[in-house]
Amino acid sequence: MGVSALVKKVLAEVGINPDRFGLQWASAAEAPRFVKLITDFTMKTKELGPIGQAEGLTPEELKVRIDKALALVSDRKLRIALGNATKTIRKEAIFTQDGITALIEEKLSKTITAGLEGGGAEVAAKK
Repeated sequence: MGVSALVKKVLAEVGINPDRFGLQWASAAEAPRFVKLITDFTMKTKELGPIGQAEGLTPEELKVRIDKALALVSDRKLRIALGNATKTIRKEAIFTQDGITALIEEKLSKTITAGLEGGGAEVAAKK
């Protein structure tokens, strides 16, 4: 759940609708639930429209934003911060999605903002 909260936060920060990402668990014994999860996510994605276009981005702007997000999640500082947040989640027994999302927001916002500012410069320099 921590990774899901992180991905949604990063998508929102780069201007991509975070509802484009979904992570749900279903066991092999839950075939009807699995079908419902996939069907619901597919319908939601169709409602959102094509990525980038639905967010009002040109293909070039979308690529830059995705490159920024990729650089951020590949950064060692963010991975360490997520690991530390995960330790806090376990230690404090925060097991609800709302609690985990709030903790990710609290513990990783500065790292995400700094990484995107730095990642943006790195991405621009590569072009």
